[in-house]
Amino acid sequence: MTEAVGARLGARYAVPSGWQVATLVDRRAESPSAETLVLDVPGWPGHQAGQHLDLRLTAPDGYTAERSYSVASGPTPPDAGRVEVTVQRVADGEVSPYLVDVFPPGSSIEVRGPIGGWFVWDPVRDAGTPVLLVAGGSGLVPVMSMARARREAGDRTPFRLIYSVRTAEDQLYTDELAALAARGDGFEASTIFTRAVSLTALRGPRRLTSSELASWGWPPELEPRVYVCGPTGFVEAVASMLVAHGHDPARIRTERFGPAAG
Repeated sequence: MTEAVGARLGARYAVPSGWQVATLVDRRAESPSAETLVLDVPGWPGHQAGQHLDLRLTAPDGYTAERSYSVASGPTPPDAGRVEVTVQRVADGEVSPYLVDVFPPGSSIEVRGPIGGWFVWDPVRDAGTPVLLVAGGSGLVPVMSMARARREAGDRTPFRLIYSVRTAEDQLYTDELAALAARGDGFEASTIFTRAVSLTALRGPRRLTSSELASWGWPPELEPRVYVCGPTGFVEAVASMLVAHGHDPARIRTERFGPAAG
């Protein structure tokens, strides 16, 4: 996710396992400032789409730093072992610059998780009910796990994603999202830019508006499941607009992040 993860009050969290040693086995660039890290975690208990984990680094002098990140990969069964997280570099951060720019394959890191039972989507339990995903910046990561869960399960639950990001250069999973939308199985994605637009953009750079949210989302009469993730201000603004449109607050699940040490 998303560093310094917070969740709405009343969130129900799964009990995480203890710390385990994981090995970085692969990494791939998602944008100039974000990398997906593929971790091998022996004995990983499996996770649900939308959960997160904690990563801990320990310096030679014993100093430790912990951060929380959403799991980017789709759900895995117990003992599958491989887990992916996407890390966005935070300016002047303590952890994310190392993970994005330095952390080499073969290195070890401690992992604890999975964590979270509120902000999750289950392709068996939740199949059939329309889903609205609204993501700001790196808040795309946990909802991408949900999109991958849907694809991997062969599920055709109607999904609509609204993705707000600063510039085209900052986009995550660009090719994969395009491929998901091209499958013709009920997955739709709309991307808006808040700072600068690409040549193919259909609108100028600005924040997500209430009318766009209403147009690209689902009407409240369909009682969709709604997942909103991103910076605190973005999440609060989107949740307020959704409630104003008539969506039941009990069906809106939010996860937010704010300034962190990175």
